[in-house]
Amino acid sequence: MFTSDEQTAVAVDLDRWQRLALAVLADEGVEGECELSVLFVDEATIADLNGRFMESAGPTDVLSFPIDGEPDPAGRWPDAGGPGPDRDEDLDEDLPLLLGDVVICPAVADRNAPNHAGSLEDELALLVVHGILHLLGMDHAEEPGRVAMQSRERALLAAHHGPLAADPWLALERDAAGEA
Repeated sequence: MFTSDEQTAVAVDLDRWQRLALAVLADEGVEGECELSVLFVDEATIADLNGRFMESAGPTDVLSFPIDGEPDPAGRWPDAGGPGPDRDEDLDEDLPLLLGDVVICPAVADRNAPNHAGSLEDELALLVVHGILHLLGMDHAEEPGRVAMQSRERALLAAHHGPLAADPWLALERDAAGEA
């Protein structure tokens, strides 16, 4: 696993987020060697990535870039209990599973935190977990996937980070309902 802090706006404890990422991978059933990068970048970098790959203007808080194609549902999603993303049986088992990259912008996370997870540390923890779950095949674009992904986020954060200062899922539900 590789972590890198490529920004200066917000102090980031790389060891802390690496430990969280490794715990999430273990809980999600990712066994053996894998390659995962968690990168903390500035707003200009994430805005560029967001524009090029998501066709959205401006900075965002987190982006995930899977490498090994479309994995089968991983770990417990939705309670499948499998060993993590499928590997081609013809591949050498000594080769690491190439999961991909999670790119986080701490400056955007810092701005979002008061109205989302409540604190910067909680927001960053949520983004690490959220990004990894995307790499493992989870998605929140539609209702069943959203519910499953939020459930896993809650469980993983409770197990490996602790209680959040606020309920980010409640904030998302209010936003979706058009409430202020």
